[in-house]
Amino acid sequence: MTRSVLEHCAVRGHEQVAFFNYPEVGLKLIVGIHDTTLGPGLGGCRMRLYDSDEQALEDVMRLSEGMTYKSALAGLPLGGGKACLIADPLMSKGREALFKKVGECLNHLAGRYITAEDMGTSVADIMVVRSVSSFVVGTDPNKGGAGDPSPWTALGVFHAMRAAVERAFPTAPSLSGKRVALQGVGHVGMYLLEHLVKAGALVTVSDTQSQSLEIASQRYGAHVVTPDAIYDVPCDLFAPCAIGQTVNKDSLKRLSCRVIAGAANNQLVDKSVYATLAEKNILYCPDFAINSGGVICVSAELASGGPQNSWIESKVGEIYGTIARVLDEALKRGRYTEEVAIELAKERLAEAKRRGRR
Repeated sequence: MTRSVLEHCAVRGHEQVAFFNYPEVGLKLIVGIHDTTLGPGLGGCRMRLYDSDEQALEDVMRLSEGMTYKSALAGLPLGGGKACLIADPLMSKGREALFKKVGECLNHLAGRYITAEDMGTSVADIMVVRSVSSFVVGTDPNKGGAGDPSPWTALGVFHAMRAAVERAFPTAPSLSGKRVALQGVGHVGMYLLEHLVKAGALVTVSDTQSQSLEIASQRYGAHVVTPDAIYDVPCDLFAPCAIGQTVNKDSLKRLSCRVIAGAANNQLVDKSVYATLAEKNILYCPDFAINSGGVICVSAELASGGPQNSWIESKVGEIYGTIARVLDEALKRGRYTEEVAIELAKERLAEAKRRGRR
């Protein structure tokens, strides 16, 4: 049954959802602002074609809510937001005009939402947005920005994997020799692959792009399988680094892993898979708890003096402790890991509200 926008807001707790429609430049944009208790909502601008407007709205709502918890767990002074630009990410004609209009839309929101690059968008796109709006991060490092956040996202996921392996394999608490099924070797996945190979992991990869697979195989020695076959690969860790909701009742029937830890957002189809994860004794690392390296990176642009790699590296390194706390608290509380991660994030939000801080 299709929900109304206000029903979506009531279920997930969103403060604001904005729709922008400018057909003269082909713009259909939805911006979700989930919670600004800790600061302005920050999250990337995703560009993709959806099967329906309802699907796009659901994506915005889930992703912006996840950004609230991601920034809260990472200890950032930011809230959660996300934008979905309903357009072909491969378009070239009219692209500059489209992203200038995105910037104008951000100005209408007056700083309640700050955007960055995301799936389907690039630093070049963000620089076009920046030409008309200041409510943007993830900009060109040659212009004082933090640049591509992908390497930092990958590093954070790698740190989380270390913490998870120590708990899932107490007699062999190292990634060396562990079998990893890596789903997606795009920007983040390729950097993660490099970390895993250096750590001695045995990695099998899948992707829809043949060029990425060729690099993964020739440069890093990864074994390559088809996108569907990745679920059947015998492995210790499954790392979803492509689209969301690939952990579902069908894929879980096929997965043989002990740990799920990846960079993709919204990896679980919904809460219905919690019980299956428990039954199969799979340790799930909540995506918003471990893939915050990107938002940590771009948020550094908001700091006085601009982004500093030393601060970013130190902050991303804290993801190891964050996921260790989530996993340990889940065991202590007898709750599912994602539930505990959300509880910990909400505890920080509640404390901020009690103190009257924004």
